[in-house]
Amino acid sequence: MPATAPDPLDDPRAPLTRERTHLADSRAALRAMREDVEALDIKDVAANWVNAQVLTRQIDERIKALADLSDTPLFFGRLDYLHAPGAEQAEGADGERFYIGRRHVHDADGDPMVIDWRAPVSQPFYRASKKDPMDVGLRRRFGYTGGELTAYEDEHLSDPSETAATSKLLQQEIERPRVGPMRDIVATIQPEQDEIVRSGLGGTVCVQGGPGTGKTAVGLHRVAYLLYAHRERLARTGTLVIGPNRSFLHYIEQVLPALGELSVQQATVDDLVAQVEVRGTDEARAAVLKGDARMAEVLRRALYAQVTMPTEPVVVVRGSRRWRVPAYELEEIVRELLGREIRYGAAREALPQRIAHAVLVQMERAGEAPDDRVQDAVARNSAVKAAVKAVWPPADPAKLVLRLLSDGEFLAEHAAGILDEDEQKAVLWARPVRSVKSATWSSADAVLIDEAADLIQRTHSLGHVVLDEAQDLSPMQYRAVGRRCTTGSATVLGDLAQGTTPWATRSWDEALAHLGKSEGVIEELTAGFRVPTDVITYASRLLPHIAPGLTPVASVRENPGFFEVRAVEGVADVVGACEELLRHEGSTGLIAADARVPALAEALTAAGIGFLAPGEETTEETRLTLVPASLAKGLEYDYVVLDEPRAVVDGEPDERTGLRRLYVALTRAVSGLIVAHTGPLPEQLTGGTAG
Repeated sequence: MPATAPDPLDDPRAPLTRERTHLADSRAALRAMREDVEALDIKDVAANWVNAQVLTRQIDERIKALADLSDTPLFFGRLDYLHAPGAEQAEGADGERFYIGRRHVHDADGDPMVIDWRAPVSQPFYRASKKDPMDVGLRRRFGYTGGELTAYEDEHLSDPSETAATSKLLQQEIERPRVGPMRDIVATIQPEQDEIVRSGLGGTVCVQGGPGTGKTAVGLHRVAYLLYAHRERLARTGTLVIGPNRSFLHYIEQVLPALGELSVQQATVDDLVAQVEVRGTDEARAAVLKGDARMAEVLRRALYAQVTMPTEPVVVVRGSRRWRVPAYELEEIVRELLGREIRYGAAREALPQRIAHAVLVQMERAGEAPDDRVQDAVARNSAVKAAVKAVWPPADPAKLVLRLLSDGEFLAEHAAGILDEDEQKAVLWARPVRSVKSATWSSADAVLIDEAADLIQRTHSLGHVVLDEAQDLSPMQYRAVGRRCTTGSATVLGDLAQGTTPWATRSWDEALAHLGKSEGVIEELTAGFRVPTDVITYASRLLPHIAPGLTPVASVRENPGFFEVRAVEGVADVVGACEELLRHEGSTGLIAADARVPALAEALTAAGIGFLAPGEETTEETRLTLVPASLAKGLEYDYVVLDEPRAVVDGEPDERTGLRRLYVALTRAVSGLIVAHTGPLPEQLTGGTAG
């Protein structure tokens, strides 16, 4: 037989070449999509200036969403279906091929070149397995280096002869060193994570997850999924991500834009309740009591105690006629409004109309035919206004809280049977304060003011709220967040073992109840993808002392990482450990008790080592961040030096909180950790008994 020329497609490099071509074509198609939007002319479409402004803003947002990030893969996977999805799986039915990526991309004819990872057809990329291939014949993962497609890896899910194996590309992506802010995990979402991400908008989900389980990323990807699946509804009602501090929010702020979502707002709880300037702090006991849910009832009592029953009639003069509403009838109106349990302010606004209606009834009985304009005029009558002011006076939330915290008799009257005498003394200010502006408000005070404000006027509710690091919130803070999603749903993220406030939540059931979401579903993530095995095993020695009964995180990392407990002689050795880790690729964090940060900063400067504060973005030139232990929560670094664990514990008001702070600090490393100490380590790390 004559020899045949080799088929160029048999070249093992050919599949990679074809995939690179598809990537280049997809990028070109995305550029064309962006250029089409940029070329839109709205002059003949916008009816007026307002419409033009709205359209212009929408076009600008669309242009931003279609940005092609050169260092971010446009697609990361491929699915080859055995049959056309949704079609009858008849013998001989042709399958389809879909490239899975961060956003949808189509060609000039409208045919998809990249499918959004959130689309139903993409779901098997995350969930299909040998046991349940979900009609997928081939799942292909792609590996990238600096934005260039350099590798691929295939799983033949429907081939019984091929054994399941751990994806090396998946492991490499999970363990890839990072410089800069948190990035998305869209290429590495695991089946148990995907179930949470794709859970419906109507329900609230609470995710308990230890360090490195990806709970923050899961929460952010759930927002992205919900915006995809319910875009019109959430565009009307809004979405919000709440984090523990500004450093944390800055760290995560690029995740959603990388997925094409630009409309999600970010805030801390302090931002939400910022009706007064916070300039003070509370002692731990006072803060715990002010954050106690019982304070809500104290505030409600104090507010509604301002309502007094009328003792005089209201006489409305209109022309030559006088209309008299007797005191007993006014009392019936007031009691009826109180019984309806509507907001204080709404009831106060309704009261003059109810009085006016009583006058109109008398007018009609007298043979007159008053209309709505007459009723409104009566409601604005000076006698009606005076009666309303006397019976149902206007209320200011800050002034109400001011009086409760500075007037012992007023507090005692309305806290009777709720707070005992010692508790009342603990929340009272040491000195009376004359005005709202002169008061030295604390964060806990601001939350009380927010509660009072909601009793007066309903807080605007959003469609969905993500609450991260939720374990550190007080019951009153949960109530403040819950007010922002009374008509929407929530994603609650946290780890009970990382609760580092004196008021940290004891159970998620309790937290959901305070949030007003008792029906919420609690999910637990226990597979650790980011923290090395040796590191999480060492940190988990603290769990029996800080969160008994909580399931330890089980690291699924193939790379065990680097871990060393090192006795040092002083700050110079700590700086040396930082220099050692900076020789590796990626970011390095130096975490220390807050009180030790100034001395370490001075030593780093003297050694000529540049460093950043938490939340500042690392660069190739400056990859070291000096992190006070109080700000470490939620942050990750490729390598970490933990300075003086005992000082971290001693820096907190009690040992359990200190050990929890230490647990947080120990679990910030993705690739390696050096624990540097001059004094003894806490006995809970060395095998001591639980305290």
